Amino acid sequence: MERTGPCSGHRIVGRSRGHAVHRQPPEAVRRRRESTSANTNRHATGTRNPVLATVLLEDGEHVGCCGIRPYDPSQRIHELGVHIRSGYWGRGLAEEAASATIGYAFEKLGATALFAGHNPNNNASRRLLETLGFQYTHTQHYPPTGLEHPSYILRRSVMP
Repeated sequence: MERTGPCSGHRIVGRSRGHAVHRQPPEAVRRRRESTSANTNRHATGTRNPVLATVLLEDGEHVGCCGIRPYDPSQRIHELGVHIRSGYWGRGLAEEAASATIGYAFEKLGATALFAGHNPNNNASRRLLETLGFQYTHTQHYPPTGLEHPSYILRRSVMP
């Protein structure tokens, strides 16, 4: 079956319960990177930072994105980010997308750990990170919000 829509041409890197996580085609990634210079860095493996989209397999609807970028390249630690459109909250999609991305980071990129943070007012993100096995480490100032964001780490050795 030929895929059409916002995620057509993406390579599937994870799948579960009727949803897929796709690697975006180079043109879509390039457009997103134009305004985010941090995402143009290269991994130690020489590959570009994965920017992944989460779609519903039954209708190809784009529901959000999940990806990683370098956090501490010398230690092979990457930062995980997840965003699910509000109309799709509460369906477990963030956990599915993050789980696939975590597996990709550890298995394909050789990450030793993943860093993540969340807005201090977002309890759903806190619960997600705890469910995924992340451990709270500290608070960190996040300039875009002006708030101290809780920060977490997931080490490969403690991955659920």
